[in-house]
Amino acid sequence: MDHSLLVLGTSALATALGVLTLAPGVSQASSHREAPLIAGDPRADNTDVYAFTSPDKADSVTLVANWIPFEEPNGGPNFYAFADDARYNIKIDNNGDGKADVTYTWCFHNQTRDAANQFLYNTGPVTSLTDPNLNFRQVYDLVVTENGRSKVLKSGVPVAPSRVGPASMPNYGALRAQAVRSVGGGIKTFAGQADDPFFADLRVFDLLYGGNLSERGQDTLAGYNVNSVALQVPKKALALRGNSTRNPVVGVWSTTDRKGVQISDSRTRHDTWRQVSRLGNPLVNEVVVPLKYKDAFNTLNPDQDRTVKPVVDKVYDPILPKLIQKVYGIPAPATPRNDLAEIYLTGICKACGPIKADLNAHRLNKDADLRRIVPAEELRLNMAVPPAARPQRLGVLAGDLAGFPNGRRLTDDVIDISLQAVEGAAQTGKLVPALADGDKVNANDLPFGTSFPYLALPHTKSVNSRSGGDRVQQSSLRTAHAAGIGALGSLMLGVGGWRLRRRNKTS
Repeated sequence: MDHSLLVLGTSALATALGVLTLAPGVSQASSHREAPLIAGDPRADNTDVYAFTSPDKADSVTLVANWIPFEEPNGGPNFYAFADDARYNIKIDNNGDGKADVTYTWCFHNQTRDAANQFLYNTGPVTSLTDPNLNFRQVYDLVVTENGRSKVLKSGVPVAPSRVGPASMPNYGALRAQAVRSVGGGIKTFAGQADDPFFADLRVFDLLYGGNLSERGQDTLAGYNVNSVALQVPKKALALRGNSTRNPVVGVWSTTDRKGVQISDSRTRHDTWRQVSRLGNPLVNEVVVPLKYKDAFNTLNPDQDRTVKPVVDKVYDPILPKLIQKVYGIPAPATPRNDLAEIYLTGICKACGPIKADLNAHRLNKDADLRRIVPAEELRLNMAVPPAARPQRLGVLAGDLAGFPNGRRLTDDVIDISLQAVEGAAQTGKLVPALADGDKVNANDLPFGTSFPYLALPHTKSVNSRSGGDRVQQSSLRTAHAAGIGALGSLMLGVGGWRLRRRNKTS
C-alpha cells in the first residue's frame, strides 16, 4: 500500500502521551519487559499472543495470550495470580477496520479458605481444583462481546493454580486438565500457569548478540513460567458474517484493562476502564516502536495506528536494519519498507505491496467493505490455510503458510523469522546468509502438547538450578500441529521447497 495513503496525524499519540503525563503509571508495557513502565505492573503485562488453526480440530482456531513475564517457579509464598482488578481480553477484527468485532474477556476473582491462620498457598497435597488443601484459588467469568452487546459464557470457571512443587501437587498434569472447560457453542477455555512458550536469546539487546554474534544459543526464557488464557473457538464464531469460507481472514490482538489511573500503586481505582497493555504481532513494541512512544503505544486501539506518524515512520524506515548495518556491515534494504507494512499493517496480498501472494489481508474476505479497511497493527490469520503436516520453524519463509506471519503457532521461531524479514527476506524469497543461524535458539525447552491448550506444563525447578527446567509429566506432551498444507502452499515467496532443519535445545 502506498505510504501516502496513511493519515499521519498525531492526535491519538498526543492524547496517549497527555494521559501519561498526567498519570505516569497509566500505561504498563507489553511483551517481555521491553518498555519503561513494565516493572510497575507485571500482572497487566501481556507477553505474547498466538493464533492458529487447531491442529487436531481443523474447524476451530486456538487463541492464546500470556501475562506476567519471568515467573520464577519457586516464587512463593503467594506465587502468581491473575489480577482481580483487571480485565484480560483477546480481540478479533474480522472486517479490517481496526476495531474489535468479537472480544473475549476474562475477569478473575480470588477465593481464600483461611486467610487469618494460614500463610501457605496450599496446606497439603492438592489432587483436584476443589481440594480443601488448596488455600488460595481463583475463578473467572468468561464474557463475549459482539456488536456492542456482552454475554457471560460461563461464570465461576476454575483457574489451574500455580505449580507449587511435586510435594504439593503430585500430579499436576491431571490437575491442570480439570481447568479445561467447555462453555457451549463448541468453545473450550483454559486459564492457568504454563511454561513460557516464547523461546529466544534476548542477548540481542547487548549490541545485537555481542557485536560479533558470539552471544547466541541461550534460551533466556528457559525455565520460566507465565500465566496463560486460551480459547478454542469454531472458525464461524470469529469470521465476518459467520462465514469462514468466504471470509477467512481475522486480525487478533490482546489487551489488559485497569480501572482508572495509577498514581502510587497498581490498585488505585476509578470508574473508567483504561487499556494499559496491548500486543498483536511479536516484537513490534520491542524493536519497531521508538523508546519514547512504547508506553503510549500500549494505550492505542489498532484503528488509531495509522494516525501516529512517529510509529508508522519506523515501519517504513525501521531502526533495526540500520543497526545491523552499523554493527555487522550487512547493507540495510532500501526504504520505504512496503514489505514490512504488509506484515504489520495491512496483511499480505498481491494488491497490498511487494510480497506477491494473497495470504492474510482483510481485503481477501469476499464480504469485506474495502472502504472501511485501514492499516492497523494486528496478528492476521487466514483460517482457510490448513495446519502443516510438518511445521517449519521459519513459517512462511520456509514455505509453510500455516506459520508466522500468518497467525502464530507455539513452535514458530519468531526471532529468526523477524530478523530475516527486517532484512528483506519476505520480498526476496532468500535468507540473508550471514544471519541464517539467527539466535541459535530454534525450539522451546519443553515439547508442546497435542491437544488443547497445547501449552507445556509449568516448571517447578528453580531457574538458577543446574538441573534446569522440570520435565516431570511432560513425556505425554509432544510437538503438535499436524495436517496438510493446501493449495496455497505454492504461492508464498517461491521457497516452498525449503526444509530447514529444526534443532533441539538443551533445557
